[in-house]
Amino acid sequence: MPGAYRKIPAIAREANGPVQVRAVGERLRLDASVRGKLESLRAKMTKPADRGWLHKRPDGQFTARPKPRRARP
Repeated sequence: MPGAYRKIPAIAREANGPVQVRAVGERLRLDASVRGKLESLRAKMTKPADRGWLHKRPDGQFTARPKPRRARP
């Protein structure tokens, strides 16, 4: 998996709550003032959400999915 796709869920897990695309962009050191940069990042964040690694909320923010617990023997 490319670097940005690994970093995005990690950033969401580190947050204390939902994260906005702009905040993730700032953590990735993208120029958040350029709308095109944020739109491409939004698309990158939607792919992990489609795969179940992130949760996309109705308000457009993202949260990390809790890691599944392993069953004890």
